[in-house]
Amino acid sequence: MSYILCPISANASKHSKHMSQLNRPIRVLVAKVGLDGHDRGAKVIAASLRDAGMEVIYTGLRQTPEMVVNAALQEDVDAIGISILSGAHNTVFPKVMQLMKDRGLDDVLLTGGGIIPEEDMNVLREQGIGELFPPGTRTEDIVKYITDWVIQHRPIA
Repeated sequence: MSYILCPISANASKHSKHMSQLNRPIRVLVAKVGLDGHDRGAKVIAASLRDAGMEVIYTGLRQTPEMVVNAALQEDVDAIGISILSGAHNTVFPKVMQLMKDRGLDDVLLTGGGIIPEEDMNVLREQGIGELFPPGTRTEDIVKYITDWVIQHRPIA
């Protein structure tokens, strides 16, 4: 598996002060699962998270749910963000969630975004998936959501 670790930007945003409550940067794995080859949005989100002071691991295209969860475990991430445009969200998110539970990643946020109908977002949230973001969501809102979730749910290092 190949992935890119994006280091903390020198121009970290206002969210960095909130991340300092953790005494460490927030680590986020950004993934594209399945055959969906459109990753521009995932790269924009990865760059935005990095610019906000997070450490971002981008797995690249065509990952399996198993590959994503294994990378999350190896990288000790706080959150997994899946970008999905293929319509497979009702299969991918529950599969990743089950694998996370099987591997003991109960304290890791599973979130994401893409072309997901609102009614499907509601069903996925009921299954324990975090907030799902449609196209056009402000990157600042995604940064705030992940930051707030991690501060609330992950132990202080």
